[in-house]
Amino acid sequence: MIDLVTKLVLKPLAKALYRPTIEGLENVPRKGGVILASNHLSFVDSVVIPLAAPRQVFFLAKAEYFTGTGLKGAVSRFFFTHVINAVPVERGSVRAATASLDEGLEILNSGRAFGIYPEGTRSLDGRLYRGKTGVAWLALTAGVPVVPVALEGPQHILPVGKRIPRLRKISVKFGEPLRFDDLHGQARSAKARRQVTDEVMAAIQALSGQEPAEQYNESPKAA
Repeated sequence: MIDLVTKLVLKPLAKALYRPTIEGLENVPRKGGVILASNHLSFVDSVVIPLAAPRQVFFLAKAEYFTGTGLKGAVSRFFFTHVINAVPVERGSVRAATASLDEGLEILNSGRAFGIYPEGTRSLDGRLYRGKTGVAWLALTAGVPVVPVALEGPQHILPVGKRIPRLRKISVKFGEPLRFDDLHGQARSAKARRQVTDEVMAAIQALSGQEPAEQYNESPKAA
């Protein structure tokens, strides 16, 4: 019932308020496992993408968002469970990172859409940072296509340090699916993972027009 209310009331209301410009919906497969690999500008990116996508999209989120107490904890659980379709995972260690990839793989193997930010953390200066190879590992292990996604504007809805969302113009572009059938099964190859990741990031950059940073992004304290 709650998911139905979210689908029929909350998401249409959000679309009516923000009126996002959406391009390339035809590029998102309607069935089967698929990775939506996006640039990362804001905390609200994981709201904007499901709002624009033509199918349900699942993300990973810190387990702490699901374990809070009181009203704040209840609101957080509702938001991450029913609005973002988030799956709780532990963060902060190699074991946790591996578990996160395993969760993503399970989502893809069940024929669902999985959203991921190859940059790892959001860009605070607007540049597009070098992608981490988890996206490639998932694509090559699951044998699914990767749809590059470019967001513009979410960072102005909820700037760092602000708690109240603003009404700002946003756009979402879905690029043509990238397929790596010739590399399927080579997820253990660092060279193959790097090749796939760089191709995905190049596709995102072509859609977004962002300046490439040519380096990895460091997690800011505010992220």
